[in-house]
Amino acid sequence: MVKKLVTAQFFSLTTARIILGIVFVAHGWRSMFTVGPGQTGRFFESLGIPLPNFFAWVVGLTELFGGALLILGLAVPLVAVALIIDMLVAMFTVHIDKGFFSMNGGIELNLVLIAGLLAVAAVPQTSLGLDALILKKKLESSK
Repeated sequence: MVKKLVTAQFFSLTTARIILGIVFVAHGWRSMFTVGPGQTGRFFESLGIPLPNFFAWVVGLTELFGGALLILGLAVPLVAVALIIDMLVAMFTVHIDKGFFSMNGGIELNLVLIAGLLAVAAVPQTSLGLDALILKKKLESSK
């Protein structure tokens, strides 16, 4: 019974981490290549965000590479912190005035992404990620 629970937890957290990574890669790709940093910077400027072009690059690259790192399972807790900050800024600068539901541009999606990031960052990484492989090699070499 315990082994089934551990396997279910392993599968669930690995799947959640990979799905979150895909979502962030998609958002980062859109910011960097579909819309582009220039248009993203103009949007940030309209929101009153300081250094809008700089932060357009920071947000796009954070989402793109942060999502890729989540998929790979590398530096998950650090990546999660960066992406949570990204989501909090988006939530309070863009979505907060639009209510709760994402269909109206509200904060719902931001909250779900933050919850997912907290879940995958708060537990030891599974063997299907690079963090676990690196830790395993370090433990083996220290014997």
